[in-house]
Amino acid sequence: MELKSFEKPEYYVNRELSWLKFDDRVLSEARDKSLPLFERLKFLSITSSNLDEFYMVRVASLKDQVHAGYEKPDIAGLTPKEQLKAISEQTHELVRVQYSTYNRSVLPALEKAGLHMIAEHEELTKEQMEYVDRYFEDNVYPVLTPMAMDSSRPFPLIRNKTLNIGALISKKDKKKGKEVLEFATVQVPSVLPRVIEIPSGKDGVRAVILLEEIIERNIGKLFLSNDVVCAHPYRIMRNADLSIDEDEAEDLLVEIQKQLKKRQWGEVIRLEAEEKMDKRLLKILKSEFDIKNEDIFLISGPLDLTMLMKVYGMEGFDQYKTKKYVPAPVPEFQNDKDVFQVIREGDVFLHHPYMSFDPVVNFVRQAAKDPDVLAIKQTLYRVSGNSPIIAALAQAAENGKQVSVLVELKARFDEEHNIVWAKMLEKAGCHVIYGLVGLKTHSKITLVVRREETGIRRYVHLATGNYNDSTAKLYTDCGIFTCDERYGEDATAVFNMLSGYSEPKRWNKLIVAPIWMKNRFLKLIEREAENAKKGIPAHIMGKMNSLCDPVIMSALYYASSCGVKIELLVRGICCLKVGIPGVSENIQVRSIVGDFLEHSRIFYFYNAGHEEIYMGSADWMPRNLDRRVEIVFPVEDEKIKEAIKHVLDLEFRDNVKAHLLQPDGSYVKPDKRGKVLVNSQMEFCREAQEMSVKKKESKEHSRVFIPAEPAADIEE
Repeated sequence: MELKSFEKPEYYVNRELSWLKFDDRVLSEARDKSLPLFERLKFLSITSSNLDEFYMVRVASLKDQVHAGYEKPDIAGLTPKEQLKAISEQTHELVRVQYSTYNRSVLPALEKAGLHMIAEHEELTKEQMEYVDRYFEDNVYPVLTPMAMDSSRPFPLIRNKTLNIGALISKKDKKKGKEVLEFATVQVPSVLPRVIEIPSGKDGVRAVILLEEIIERNIGKLFLSNDVVCAHPYRIMRNADLSIDEDEAEDLLVEIQKQLKKRQWGEVIRLEAEEKMDKRLLKILKSEFDIKNEDIFLISGPLDLTMLMKVYGMEGFDQYKTKKYVPAPVPEFQNDKDVFQVIREGDVFLHHPYMSFDPVVNFVRQAAKDPDVLAIKQTLYRVSGNSPIIAALAQAAENGKQVSVLVELKARFDEEHNIVWAKMLEKAGCHVIYGLVGLKTHSKITLVVRREETGIRRYVHLATGNYNDSTAKLYTDCGIFTCDERYGEDATAVFNMLSGYSEPKRWNKLIVAPIWMKNRFLKLIEREAENAKKGIPAHIMGKMNSLCDPVIMSALYYASSCGVKIELLVRGICCLKVGIPGVSENIQVRSIVGDFLEHSRIFYFYNAGHEEIYMGSADWMPRNLDRRVEIVFPVEDEKIKEAIKHVLDLEFRDNVKAHLLQPDGSYVKPDKRGKVLVNSQMEFCREAQEMSVKKKESKEHSRVFIPAEPAADIEE
């Protein structure tokens, strides 16, 4: 397969600019007036938290490259400096649209819904002033620590992502006999609620004010006998990308704990300030943080819109929210059989959050209690705060079972959390492994070894998502249970590879990165290309979070040029282009942004009618294929294959939440005029509930229910 001719920079999109397009798609949901109002708040909040992480990690990394004098262009031909310039331009536009949406669309709609968001403390009524002043005295004042800067006190250290109020204080200089301005700052305490409900004074209307407005109104009480000339909120973002030399780090646990502390004090890479901030105050911040104009964002509204998630959580506005979906029971487990008996009867397909995550939790819980279970082995990347799986693993160890847990300490922004429960598991008697040097372990696999009458049997759970019972209600993921011995042997080999140094000579079924996976995918793509050249129908479908691996993209271009029909569902970053004559005319790309976060990875190859389907933990990105331990597994049960084909089919027909990639790099919603509306996520919810009811009503045991045709929402 000759891929060199498909490596031209003009064939590709820069990874970071593609990510900004993704956040723009999230923002478009906040702008969609057909959505319930409070759901739009949620999407505005998500846009902000996405942007924070993007700056702390991706932009920070580019800044490091510029500081190091690295000038090599990326796949799209842009140097780090050029990328930063383009990112700054596009992010400023994104933030402008974000706040335009908030101010011109969301705020008036909230007023109509009976919620008054008080933008500035100056607009408070006399009654409200008395209330907030009393609230300040009783709840806020005792917590605050004002910090001044003068000849004896240096500029204070400002923590990453914290909201602060900067002020200019007028003081009399006795030596010079005139007034001088000094800088002071106070951190808005995160231990107090940021959104505070206050009396509205109107029937049927509720009012809220932000904590920083209450502090700003009362800031003079922090600097008695001095005049406060001005006070404005500001917020900084620091470089939060951990850099750890694992070969030099004797104890990875200790090294990561040290690096986490540094995250609070990394280089300032972004400053957000109130648009009307006094220029003298802004000049001080700019100088002290050593930040350029392109990294300063002057905001026309409240800083850090992630606070809108708190507004979303307010009670009493249910009519403005989508009714919370309760995952349906998994049909195979709607009986009195134990988990192991059900799996022995046949492989089980799980589709979250449409189906409940409970069977996965119960699988570990039952294994922990079952006297016939000898060992439990599991990889853990991210888990919930009060994880029932962690509790079950600890219980299993206390029950005398061999429990081996691979904890990924380098799971970004979950490092601290993971350290805490890794130590807890060790105390309970579990063998805790911290992975392979230089590689993140991102695979999702659980192995239970059980003694049975016929001998030792291995039960395996393989999935596309984390063992996190909280996000399992929010992320779309797929998984299977199997006790097929070939998968069991491979699962054992995976854990032996992770805990020791034994690299298996061959794999029965699993495809494991970083050694074997990329080549396998390239061969599968090439096989479709060869079939197309012979005139045999050829078809590839791929569903993933991100697509930016240069070799895989070149292979897809080659396959497209040979006539392979390629349909891709890429939620986030997509660095290839569609519609390039002779290169990507046969490639379609769509992205679904809906109520649930699309997270599953599914790969389909037509294979001249002998269809092959794979699922797993890996995206088509260099980090997944080259620098992580990932697992992709073939789906061989025919009924489960049909179920997964139905998942892909429905998502490729979605015309409500889908955005289609255009040849110019933009994304547009499909034209729905005169067409039946298909919202794939809502359809899966309906089908899962229907399956569950059918199972309840029917005595016949059905492995997987495939609806004949999805019901239409409405016709436009």
